[in-house]
Amino acid sequence: MQDFEEFMRQRETASTAFVEGDVHPLLEISTHHDPATIFPPTGKCVQHAQAVDSGNTQGAKSFGPGAQNRFEVMHSDASGGLAYWTGIQRSKVRMQDKPEPVAMSLRVTEIFRVEDGKWRLFHRHADLLKD
Repeated sequence: MQDFEEFMRQRETASTAFVEGDVHPLLEISTHHDPATIFPPTGKCVQHAQAVDSGNTQGAKSFGPGAQNRFEVMHSDASGGLAYWTGIQRSKVRMQDKPEPVAMSLRVTEIFRVEDGKWRLFHRHADLLKD
């Protein structure tokens, strides 16, 4: 089974690619089997792997190259075939419709499961951090 700490480095790299407009690394580590969900900062609830992939593909189109992105992991754990992390995602992103970079801090919880020996993202909940 893939090492979870190694996977989390891959996960953060995929997140950075996403906020630079490239969804492909995220799709590579996401499940393509139900159940799958994403609760994005917009307040929507997206269910089913195909809809999650479609939503992520659409969401990545909002961003352009030149982002800064990092995870502040408050806690995480992996046991058996399930794992999670929760914390803050801090980003400075380039939105397609804005000339200046936009700071974005999100409270995040993500849940993963093992599929064919590899960790796969199957749930993400993210909303705006309020000071």
